[in-house]
Amino acid sequence: MSDITVRAVRPGDFAQWRALYRGYADFYEVEQTEEAAATVWSWVNDPGHEVGALVAEDTTGRLLGLAHYRPFARPLSATVGCFLDDLFVAPEHRGSGAADLLLGALRELAAERGWSVVRWITADDNHRARAKYDQVATRTLWVTYDMPPARP
Repeated sequence: MSDITVRAVRPGDFAQWRALYRGYADFYEVEQTEEAAATVWSWVNDPGHEVGALVAEDTTGRLLGLAHYRPFARPLSATVGCFLDDLFVAPEHRGSGAADLLLGALRELAAERGWSVVRWITADDNHRARAKYDQVATRTLWVTYDMPPARP
């Protein structure tokens, strides 16, 4: 793992980031337009936007994985947590330690910023990822619901 580093995404990373993000969308069978990807790219490169991005990079500058995250308010505990929206490592680099490094960097970032938790969701059938997550985090009993906004 010493040949992999984690850092914040940079503007020159677009092509490699896009390839990884396309892989992530494909994994979850989500159609993602170039316009939507461009929007996310603009968010992660805007210091004023809440969404941030980390990338795992090898010694040649090749990006192996990504993590998109953002703070969220936790009114019941009067704290701010970190929500990990997307975590993806290219299939050919799984087992390289990139996921561990991305999660570790996010844990450190949360500590630096005083965030109270790092939280994420994953698909129930994402067994490989869940095996990793079970090693580094505690699975909760919370059930997630999605409700669409009211239509005008």
